[in-house]
Amino acid sequence: MLFSRYGIRSVTMDDIAKHLGMSKKTIYQHFSDKNKLVITLMKSKIASQVCIIDKGFEGVENAVHELFVAVDNLEEMLSNTNPTLFFDLQKYYPAAWALFKDFKEYVLYEKVLDNLKRGIEEQYYRAEINLEIIARMRIEQIDMAFNQMVFSVQKFSTSQVIRELTDHFLYGICTDKGQKLISDFKRKSEK
Repeated sequence: MLFSRYGIRSVTMDDIAKHLGMSKKTIYQHFSDKNKLVITLMKSKIASQVCIIDKGFEGVENAVHELFVAVDNLEEMLSNTNPTLFFDLQKYYPAAWALFKDFKEYVLYEKVLDNLKRGIEEQYYRAEINLEIIARMRIEQIDMAFNQMVFSVQKFSTSQVIRELTDHFLYGICTDKGQKLISDFKRKSEK
């Protein structure tokens, strides 16, 4: 989509109409303004991401594998996304940004919490970790990966940052048994 490629602010309603091969008037029959369009697209993207997450976790072997699959899905999504999209959302489209924050703080938080519980049950994650603190920390790590003040896109790709943060996260919560799995999955992904 145009917003993912160029950011939201730089794409006009004329650009959207031209891209879709329809008149601006037709778009305005369905959306009163660009803000409504962005909100609708955000709701659709969130619903799509929930499906991708749920489908991606089908048949995963264990909690560590689940985390690697989640990072792969996130990288795939980011490969087609201009980092200014998140800046534009936050600064100029607060209602759409609020939807994204709710998705992150509730849906993703629950997914991380479920993964932590599963990992502890499977004895891949340390039993003594505080689930709530570690789950919130992981959500903040994901958020931090998009913060251009911390990780400039000129110096680091968002995918690279997410990979490094994930490694740090996993090595911090895994048992010896879990750390062996990390090495196994990293070897497989390098091939």
